[in-house]
Amino acid sequence: MNTTTFLRFLVLFGVILGIVSCGSDTQVTDSPTGGVVIDPSIQGINEKIAQNPNDASLYATRAGVYYEQEAYDEAITDLNKAISLDSGQVIFYHVLADVYLDYYKSRLALNVLREATVKFPGDIPTLLKLTEFQLILRQHQGALITTNEIEKLQPLNGEMFFMRGLIRLDMGDTTKAINNFQSAVENDPDIIEGWVNLGRLWSDKNPAFAARFFDNALRRDSTNIEAIHAKAFYLSNYRNDLAGSLALYRRIIGIDSHYEDAYYNSGLLYMDMDSIQKAYNEFNLAIQMNPGFTAAYFYRGVSSEMMGNIEAAKTDYQQTLNLEPNFERAQEALNALN
Repeated sequence: MNTTTFLRFLVLFGVILGIVSCGSDTQVTDSPTGGVVIDPSIQGINEKIAQNPNDASLYATRAGVYYEQEAYDEAITDLNKAISLDSGQVIFYHVLADVYLDYYKSRLALNVLREATVKFPGDIPTLLKLTEFQLILRQHQGALITTNEIEKLQPLNGEMFFMRGLIRLDMGDTTKAINNFQSAVENDPDIIEGWVNLGRLWSDKNPAFAARFFDNALRRDSTNIEAIHAKAFYLSNYRNDLAGSLALYRRIIGIDSHYEDAYYNSGLLYMDMDSIQKAYNEFNLAIQMNPGFTAAYFYRGVSSEMMGNIEAAKTDYQQTLNLEPNFERAQEALNALN
């Protein structure tokens, strides 16, 4: 399950998880015979289900555990059971759609959401979720039609305008995307991604004008890493303010010391500033955060080569190729050293 989906899942299930709690260390593992072995920590939920077999929330809670562990078939079974016991909980349909989508069963995911829009007519979160899924599957016209349905119900819904902006952006219509993102933040200034997307789009059109959108995003939430990262990228790539960009990456690291891209991008900036040892240190930290960070190995190798550490450079170029055999620049660099 990807991070965005799981966070959405946690929010959605917050309503019912208070009924039954389970440990965060709950695991579902594959057995040697191919079946699913239930970790002992889930046994409490099983016992509650045995005592209350008609409690839909118990099945939904267990489905959440399965979903977290990517045991999709089991999650689907439990969610369908929960719906059969209490079909009035729209949340069950939302999470079932998430499971199907993560399980690469997109048609079933859309069917579940369409069924939910019929069962819960006028439910804005369901229509927004259907729009999101249609966009993920690049069903642009269908997604636009769904946003039109939302607009009829809530003409000033900021999230609707934001989704419409994402659709237009994915279709390559940046002018309409900008208009929709502008409408989104006018109606809901707390849509941080709306401000960030406006900043990114205006960076290409009018770099000096773009800064205000990143600043508006950070005024709404000064700790939003996406907004800080976007402004850092803007400063280095559109304003040639390497020091300002570097300061923002340090700020990100102060918020999340495991944010690997902040180290990696800091390394690139230090290289541009001819601070090769500092660049090496940053790439090294990025690799510590993510041992599979291919580009970080490559640039750590470049840093080593620039400092005269040829054997270290060779090792990093080879590791780059181990992770990504078609990384041409690493192969060329290694051939040159050999």
